[in-house]
Amino acid sequence: MLSGTAAPKESADGVRARNLARVLRLVHLGGAQSRAQLTTATGLNRSTIADLVAELVGEGWVVEREPDPVGRVGRPSPVVAASPTTVVIAVNPEVDAVEIAAIDLARTIAVRERIESASLLTAEAVAALVAEVVDRWRLGPLDGSRLVAAGVAVPGLVRAADGLVRNAPHLGWTDAPVSALIAEATGLPVAVGNDASLGALAEHLFGAARGADDVVYLNGGPSGIGGGIIVHGRPVGGVGGYAGEFGQNRVDVDGAAVLEDEVSRTRLLAVLGLTTADDEMLAEALAAASDAGPVREECVRQRMLLAQAIADAVNILNPSVVVLGGFLAQLEELDAEGFAEAVAAAAMAENAEGLRILPASLAADRLLLGAAELAFTSVGVI
Repeated sequence: MLSGTAAPKESADGVRARNLARVLRLVHLGGAQSRAQLTTATGLNRSTIADLVAELVGEGWVVEREPDPVGRVGRPSPVVAASPTTVVIAVNPEVDAVEIAAIDLARTIAVRERIESASLLTAEAVAALVAEVVDRWRLGPLDGSRLVAAGVAVPGLVRAADGLVRNAPHLGWTDAPVSALIAEATGLPVAVGNDASLGALAEHLFGAARGADDVVYLNGGPSGIGGGIIVHGRPVGGVGGYAGEFGQNRVDVDGAAVLEDEVSRTRLLAVLGLTTADDEMLAEALAAASDAGPVREECVRQRMLLAQAIADAVNILNPSVVVLGGFLAQLEELDAEGFAEAVAAAAMAENAEGLRILPASLAADRLLLGAAELAFTSVGVI
């Protein structure tokens, strides 16, 4: 700004739109709150809050109810909550299944399905599958709900500018227009993001890393290892949106092996004698067999490599929290204290001071909640 030049004044409509978004985001992130709490949180006066809430109620974004009168003195302040009937569709395609959920503004998963597949699905096939499920839900569990958007968490490189899936190697997708395909099939606005980055966002806002502003998240799934980064409370995507691909870091200077080749869900399933398993089944199998020689040796080997990879990330990014999702959390939880010591031993002492290594607390919901958050944000709801 030039010296002596006043900043352009924000229009009254702009101020109102911003305040509406502030109120909606408060109840979305923090849960149901009284008008009095919203007044304190925003610094707006009571009449303005009442007016904003009335508009949000009228447009179906929030609902208002009387508070529990127990223990209250004087006139109670009405409670404002995110609408349970305003929902988005969250999608997570993987190599062995497609998970689809309907998630409302209060972050409640109204309905979900896991559709397993014996072979890789094309982007076109996933779009058709999502449309079939959504059409069925509209006539059933979502009858009376308002669907506003869809969000897709893809295990691959997603271009931030337009959501094009540039490369999802485990799915066999290259330059796949997933957003356009699902939008055409469902009639909904669609946003697409990297699964691990969305998992990082969900854990930062609602899960294990809530309240932490500098976070590294690593997700281990059927498609390998991805990551997400939060710095000063903001997701870091890089120039193209591809940041966080920790799974592609080399672990063998004499060969081409990368982290996800050696720290691998597939390797764990093989040593356990399993062909397939969801996260819960894998965790139970590891806990039951972790004392067996071959299983123990494989877990120790993978934990060592994972600890070094996390130490490298800690040295570069100096986070306060590292969150592990999927099978990576299961490896860590076999001996959480020992794993933390291994990371600290491999990192610079100063960078590891106060570091917390935590399993993802949102469990199997983390990627779907991240996809839902992306969907709500993309249409300007929150």
